[in-house]
Amino acid sequence: MTQADAEAVLQAQQVRKQFVGRWRPGRPRRVVRAVDGASLEVTPGHTLGIVGESGCGKSTLARLLLKLETPSQGRVLFDGADLAALDGAGMRRYRRAVQAVFQDPFSSLSPRMRVDELLAEPLLVHAIGDAAERRRRVARMIELVGLPANALQRYPHEFSGGQRQRIAIARALVLEPRVVVLDEPISALDVSIRAQILNLLHDLQQGLGVAYVFIAHDLRAVASLADTIAVMYLGEIVEVGPAAQVAGAPAHPYTQMLFAAAEMTMQGALAPRGEPPDPDAPPAGCRFHPRCPAVMDRCRTEAPAARTVRGCTVTCHLYPEKE
Repeated sequence: MTQADAEAVLQAQQVRKQFVGRWRPGRPRRVVRAVDGASLEVTPGHTLGIVGESGCGKSTLARLLLKLETPSQGRVLFDGADLAALDGAGMRRYRRAVQAVFQDPFSSLSPRMRVDELLAEPLLVHAIGDAAERRRRVARMIELVGLPANALQRYPHEFSGGQRQRIAIARALVLEPRVVVLDEPISALDVSIRAQILNLLHDLQQGLGVAYVFIAHDLRAVASLADTIAVMYLGEIVEVGPAAQVAGAPAHPYTQMLFAAAEMTMQGALAPRGEPPDPDAPPAGCRFHPRCPAVMDRCRTEAPAARTVRGCTVTCHLYPEKE
C-alpha cells in the first residue's frame, strides 16, 4: 500500500457499475456503463470535487461510495478495507463515518418529524449517548449551521429551501463523520443562497476537519471549495488533479470546454457544444472524440491511456504517455 493509499479515508479502485436497460420487443437488452473504471481517493479534511454533465455517472459514483449501490467490478475501500468484506461491526463504523447530503432537502427530511427528532435520530440508531448528551449534540449542531435554537421545535415545511439544506447538513454532521458526500447540495437553491451554503460548508470543514466529496454542476462552486477536482465523461474520469490546476489550466479538451462554457453563463452551469452520445452505445476509441475540437484519427479507434500532465492525471491522446 502506498503512502497515498494509507492516508485515504475512502477510495474507489477501478470501479465499474453497469445497469441492464429496458427490454424492448425484438431488441437485445443494452448494458449501460454508468461508471466505467473510475479511481479516486478522499483524504482527511480535504474536498474532492466531481464535475461533469448530467448523465455522466457522478451520482452513481456517489452511491457507490455510500454503498447504496454495489460495484459490478472494482472495489470501494474504507480505511483500506474493502466495503464488500466488512463485517457487521465494520459496516456500522463505516455508516457512522460516511454520511450524505442530497440535492433536495425537502424529500430527504421526514415531514412528520420535528427538527430535534430529525437530528437525534442518527444518534439513537448508533446508540450514542444518553438523552441529555443527544440534546446537547443536537443543540450544538443547529447552532453550528446558523439556525436559532427554536428551530428545533419546528417541522421541515416551516423553513425555506436554504434553511432545510442547513438542517440536512446538521443531520449529516451530528454523528461527527469523517466524510460527507454532498450530491448536488446547492443546485436546488436560489443563486443568492448558494454562496451562503458554500461558506457554511467551508467554515464547518475548517472547524470540524471533515472531508467532503462535492458533486455539482456549478463549476465555480466546485473550484472554490475543492482541493482536488475529478472530471467525468460518459462514466469515465478523464482528468483529475489539484483544483487550481484543473480550473486554471485544464488539459483535457472536455475540461477546457466545460470551463469555457461556464465562463459564458451567469451561474457557471455546464453547457459545452454538442450533445453527449447515447450512454447505451458509447463511441469507439475516445468517448469524447465526436465532440472534440482536437480529434485525431487514432482517437476514433484507440481508447487513450491515463498519463500525467502538469501534475494532473489526464486520459487523452494529445499528450505523450510520459510527461
